[in-house]
Amino acid sequence: MNITAAQVNELRQMTGAGMMDCKKALVETEGDIEKAIDLLRQKGIAKAAKRADREASEGAVISMVTEDHKYGAVIMLNCETDFVAQNADFVKFTQSLLNFAVENRIKNIDSFKAAMYDDMTVADAIINQGSITGEKTELGAFEVLESEYVTNYNHQGNRLATIVAMNKTFDKVEEISHEVALQIAAMSPIAVSEDAVPQEVKDREFAIALEKTKVELCEKAVQAALTKKGYNLYTCENDEHINEGIMKHTITEAQAEDIRNTKKEVAEQALANLPEQKLQNIAKGRLAKFYKENCLLDQISLLDGNKTIRQFIQDADKEATVVAFHRVKLG
Repeated sequence: MNITAAQVNELRQMTGAGMMDCKKALVETEGDIEKAIDLLRQKGIAKAAKRADREASEGAVISMVTEDHKYGAVIMLNCETDFVAQNADFVKFTQSLLNFAVENRIKNIDSFKAAMYDDMTVADAIINQGSITGEKTELGAFEVLESEYVTNYNHQGNRLATIVAMNKTFDKVEEISHEVALQIAAMSPIAVSEDAVPQEVKDREFAIALEKTKVELCEKAVQAALTKKGYNLYTCENDEHINEGIMKHTITEAQAEDIRNTKKEVAEQALANLPEQKLQNIAKGRLAKFYKENCLLDQISLLDGNKTIRQFIQDADKEATVVAFHRVKLG
């Protein structure tokens, strides 16, 4: 009997089974969709489809580069349980997909999913893997870098991996770039440099810094007023401490009321009188600290705590720098 691609696809969508399994089931049942579904269920192949609403938060993360170090990729293949994630066959399958991507220097996740792998697309191969394990299985991430020199780092346990691209090759590039890949894994930077931080992130962090500055300046004013009145700052910290003070007779009900009123009135007055330029300057300082802690080139090197990553790289080559990186982690 002639089984059409449309029939195979329909059964695949209904069961989550692989294309070849669907085709075999349709051939055996002479094209009867309902019987084919039953057959797949009997074989346990459709089991993964029943778990479509389950969370696939475990899995394997692996990175790899080409021999010429011009291309690198990192993949995250997700499943439901740590038991499956650590299974040798699951890790082997993840590695085989990565090998395929690197060998073909696939450019992006959409091209990867659509690429033909062992007589089926990568997307279908992943669905088929789910039918083997009985768990929801999906491609959680696929990132690629191409540059003059790309290296990678795989953390033990297949839960974290990084790839990093340098703008050029130079003496000790292998050693230097490896240390940078380790830095990325350990310190989780959000961008290569301040210039690469998205504007929405800059705006959000500045707003947070501004609000934090207002809170701290108001709190200082409140503490100064309470101290001037002779109150213990621990007792004044919150309502719980104030009530504790009343119970222990360290303050009276009248003093408790005075503390509450002072905190409210002084905070309102301080907020109304905060100097705008001072607020802006302090917030900008906080933002600069944020960049130093979260931008790769400005981070302090884990290998040499006296230098930034920028300085660490440029000690080897003044023109060398990082152009891009990807850090992929489970969870």
